[in-house]
This record gives sequence, structure tokens and C-alpha cells, in this order.
Amino acid sequence: MRTDIETPAAATAPRKPLRDVRGFWRVLLAVVAPLPMLGMGVYYILNPTEGGAPFEDTVAAYAAHKDLAGTVRYFGVPFLVGLIPATFAVAWVARRGAPRLTTVGACIALLGDLAGFPLTRGGDELAYYTVNNGFDVATMAKLQDAMDNDPLALVAGLLFIVGIVIGLLLLGLALWRSGAAPAWMGIALAAGGFTHPFMPGHVAAGVGLLVAAVGFAGASVALLRMNNDDLDLAPARLTPGAA
Repeated sequence: MRTDIETPAAATAPRKPLRDVRGFWRVLLAVVAPLPMLGMGVYYILNPTEGGAPFEDTVAAYAAHKDLAGTVRYFGVPFLVGLIPATFAVAWVARRGAPRLTTVGACIALLGDLAGFPLTRGGDELAYYTVNNGFDVATMAKLQDAMDNDPLALVAGLLFIVGIVIGLLLLGLALWRSGAAPAWMGIALAAGGFTHPFMPGHVAAGVGLLVAAVGFAGASVALLRMNNDDLDLAPARLTPGAA
């Protein structure tokens, strides 16, 4: 006697509703959005050396401020870990009100992030390892020079700068035009990203990134204001093979 035949009652029994986690993602993106630029802004302000300084000068500055150099590097972690989801948060908020501008800005910004993070190595980290481990400065300077002049790293570095300068400029304008967040926050994002490479000195560059963090917080404001239906469709089981 067969016992594996599904009865009509079992076939039509209601399934347990899917858990709606849209609120989790909405709040998570809102929290993450300003953190990368906030952390990197503090990193620039507290860093005892100027960006782009010769490797030997960076090593000397880190040796003179060893504890500060060991602490400030942690402020860069949110930038490396969170910039891509923060960029996604701005794009998701602005996409409905400014779809084309958001698409172009997000593609440029994300391309820069995805190229720059794995393919470039900053001199600050290498200088820190040199000081912390007593490596030969002249040898490590040659290594840094070789890394800086590697063709792949040069292309990745260019894409990363374009992503920050042009990508965030366009995303800031998209956030402004979309009306999803206060206009001045979109302008802050556009200005903070675009002016970053041109700021005189590490303190001014850090302040510029803090301005960009305020712009990213515009996405946070929009995400916290919207309801889950504005964020995405409700969860639903899809039928395999359905058109």
C-alpha cells in the first residue's frame, strides 16, 4: 500500500508566510551609508603625514608618531569595507527620481571601487609595516615605487579617482534631482567627492570627505523616512519556470 500520495488537503495547505526582512536591509543601509566617508575623513585629518608625500617622509612621520599611526589606520576600515554598499544605498534611493543620472553615476563609482580596492596598495600601509617591523627603508621604498608604477595599479588608481571624483559627483546630483533627500545633502555629496583630490593638505582633504559623509547621510535620511514598500517588493515565492 502506497503512503507517499499527497492528499488534496495537503496539497492545498497554506504555506508559512515568508519573513519580511526589508526593514532590516533598509535600516542597515541607512546606518552604513555615511560611515565610509566619515571614517576616511577622520583618517585624513589625524594622519601625521600628507597624502602623496615621499615614502621616506611618510616613514619618518610614522616613526615620530608611532601610536597615532597604529590607531588612525583603523579609521580607514569602514571606507574599504563599506564604500560599495554605501554607494549602492545612494543609488537605490535616487534611482526612481533620477534613473539615468543615477545609473551612470553608480556605474562609474562602483567600477572605480571594484578596480581600486583589490588592485592598488597605498603607501601608508607599507610605511606602517616598515616602521612597525623595522624593515629597511630604502628597500621598502623601492618596493613602493615598483607597486606605484605597475601598469595594472596605474589603471586601477585612475579608475578609482574617476569613481570618486566623477561617480560621486553624478550620484550627488542624482540624489539632489531625485528629491528623495534634502537638496543640500545631495550637493554636499557632489562637492565632497569632486573636490577631494584638489584639497590643499590632509586636513582640508579630510574635511572634504566629512562633507561627502553628510551627503551620504542624505541616503540615510531617505531610507529611514520611506516604508518597506517604497524600498522593494514584498517577499514572495516564485514558481520555477514561470515566465
